[in-house]
Amino acid sequence: MTIRVLLVDDHAILREALRMMLEQTGEIEVVAEANDGQAGLELAERVNPDVIVMDAAMPNMSGAEATRRILRKNPQAKVLALTAYTDKRFVTEMMNAGAMGYVTKSADSDKLLEAIHSTAQGQPYLCPKVSAALLDSMRNPTPARAQGKTHLGRREREVLGLLAEGKSSPEIGNQLHIAPSTVDVHRRNIMRKLNIHSVAELTKYAIREGLTSY
Repeated sequence: MTIRVLLVDDHAILREALRMMLEQTGEIEVVAEANDGQAGLELAERVNPDVIVMDAAMPNMSGAEATRRILRKNPQAKVLALTAYTDKRFVTEMMNAGAMGYVTKSADSDKLLEAIHSTAQGQPYLCPKVSAALLDSMRNPTPARAQGKTHLGRREREVLGLLAEGKSSPEIGNQLHIAPSTVDVHRRNIMRKLNIHSVAELTKYAIREGLTSY
């Protein structure tokens, strides 16, 4: 039986490559594509795919938040996380949101196919690289100071978490009861401290470090 797949990823070239690779198998049909979490949420409800292949780190709405919302509307939905990250917090974020599997973008195509088939059958799946990374993190836990969170103050962490959720400076200021200009100062300081130069990269960092409220 053909597995109907929804691709959710903000990189068009990657989606095109995935579509071609998956449909060449003759076992998988890509029924729709979304370029962000919100579009993925809407398409998941509309096309009701067998498996949703979800990028974990996307602007505006993270893969974890999109997964959580999709499963809230349809608890039977099956989500497979596909991302470049193997960080334990990143994996945990997606799994806690309800993803059934986790595959890295560097994995061989046969691992992705294996993951899609397992997910479609309701079986959990972690690609070998992710499993190895999780085992390594358990054997060699990283001291809290080295994780990066302690480089930021409490208010900076709050601002970063809200930025990662796609909120504007006025919205963050209203929620934290500070001026939008103060939010902008915090954002600049965060970028300087972390040596990050885009909101997209800030979002990825915030998810990795568990700073979002999802």
